[in-house]
Amino acid sequence: MELIGNLIEFVLHLDKHLNVIIQTYGVWTYMLLFIVIFIETGLVVTPFLPGDSLLFAAGTFAALGSLNVGLLFVLLSGAAIAGDTANYWIGHFVGPKVFSKENVRFLNREYLDRTHQFYEKHGGKTIILARFIPIIRTFAPFVAGIGKMTYWRFISYNVVGGLVWPAIFLFGGYYFGNIPFVKRNFTIVILAIIFISVLPMIIEFLSHRLRPSPK
Repeated sequence: MELIGNLIEFVLHLDKHLNVIIQTYGVWTYMLLFIVIFIETGLVVTPFLPGDSLLFAAGTFAALGSLNVGLLFVLLSGAAIAGDTANYWIGHFVGPKVFSKENVRFLNREYLDRTHQFYEKHGGKTIILARFIPIIRTFAPFVAGIGKMTYWRFISYNVVGGLVWPAIFLFGGYYFGNIPFVKRNFTIVILAIIFISVLPMIIEFLSHRLRPSPK
């Protein structure tokens, strides 16, 4: 519970924590951000990492001159693409064994099943759409690796999503993060980003719950 509490506190005050990281580690901040984005997209056991809000906050500090937005875009797009690629191959090699078991340590089966349903509904474009949905983002390439999607088809969706997702949040933070209202209410903005990100999951859940059961 303490770990969860610390994670929530870190996300809600991301601007303050990221500022400390930049002041402490300087140029190594780029590597730290690369690692976080890579791990969030590349490992199915870390869907809780704050991808969207971290990209927005990084863009905000780039606007202040603390980071270079062009370098951030190149590095974090590379991290997102490489992370999904690693996740795809993990799913390809170990996924079938995971699906054959009811309970797997460190892996939430409910998230896996939900992503599989999302994938069945939206097909290949799930790889792009999932970039903007926490949890689904982490599990989508894993499920793609389990399925019959060839790697070359997967990588085309992966590259598009891996470029568009960082661009929207990084440059969103770069151009809007230092507007006085946003600076004064950064925690509220982060909460809004999180809410908008999970809204598709909420809608999907409610539509499933409210759908009449077959007789």
